[in-house]
Amino acid sequence: MGTPDFAVPALEAVAAAHEIVAVYCQPPRPAGRGQKARPSPVEARARGLGLAVRHPATFRDGAAQAEFAALGADVAVVVAYGLILPPAVLAAPRRGCLNIHASLLPRWRGAAPIHRAVMAGDARTGVSIMRMDEGLDTGPVLMAEATEIGAEETTGDLHDRLAALGARLIVAALEGLDGLTPVPQPATGATYAAKIGKAEARIDWARPAVEVDRLIRGLSPHPGAWCLAGGERLRLLRSRRAPGGGRPGDVIDGLVVACGEGAVEITELQREGRRALPAGEALRGMALPDRLD
Repeated sequence: MGTPDFAVPALEAVAAAHEIVAVYCQPPRPAGRGQKARPSPVEARARGLGLAVRHPATFRDGAAQAEFAALGADVAVVVAYGLILPPAVLAAPRRGCLNIHASLLPRWRGAAPIHRAVMAGDARTGVSIMRMDEGLDTGPVLMAEATEIGAEETTGDLHDRLAALGARLIVAALEGLDGLTPVPQPATGATYAAKIGKAEARIDWARPAVEVDRLIRGLSPHPGAWCLAGGERLRLLRSRRAPGGGRPGDVIDGLVVACGEGAVEITELQREGRRALPAGEALRGMALPDRLD
C-alpha cells in the first residue's frame, strides 16, 4: 500500500521475495498540460510487474473494508500511502500492517519527515519499520536503521537513500518477523513533521545563514525555496555555507548571498520556465541584481 516514488523500491523488493495479492495506491490524478489522469509511480510499476492494482477513494465504507479483508493477506506493507486506515483495515491482515517510515521514530512523525529533518539541521535520520496502530505513526517499532545527513545533502538526495534503505529493511523484517520484538515508542522525544506550507518556501535573508542553507536544501527539489531577483522568481535548489557577510540579501560575490548572520553560496537554481542547472550555467546571460529579495 503506497503511492509515490518513495514506495517503488519497497514494492520491487517485496515483489521479488513474496507473493503480493494486491497493490493499493491513490487514484490517478490529472497532470501535465492536458490534465489527463496519470497513474501514481506505484501503480505504474505494479502494472509493469503484472500485479493487481486497487485505488479506493476512501476506506471509510464497509465495501472497501470487506474487499480488503477478503484478500486474506498475511501482512500489509504500507509506505507513504496517503489514506487513513481505520481499525477494521489495520486488523484484517493476519500479521498486521507494517509501515516503512522515513525517520527514527518517535522523531518526525507525520507527513514530511525527510524535509523536516534537513530543515532542522539533524545530524542523522533513518528508517523505522513500525507495526501500525490507530495513532499517527505511534505504533511499536520492529526495526530501525540510522544514516548520517550530509552537510550539503538535499531532501531529494536523502529521499533516494532512505527509499532504498526502507526496501532493504522491510524485506529483512518480513523474513524475520517471527523473531522480532515490537518496541513501544518512548513517551518523550516525539516531534511532528507537518506538511510544508507555501509560506515557508519564501527565503528570508535576514535569518542566519545556517537556517537559510537548511531551508534551501530541505525544500529541494520540491517545493523549492525561492526568492526574487529583479522581479524574476528563482528556485534555489542547492547551497552551502560560505564566508562573508553584509546587508541581508546582498549578492557579495558570484552567488554568495549575505544573510542575517554569515552568508550562503547558491550552487544550483532554476529560473522561471527553465530547467534546474548549476548556478553559473543557470545565470548565463542574466544580469543578476546586487540584491535578492
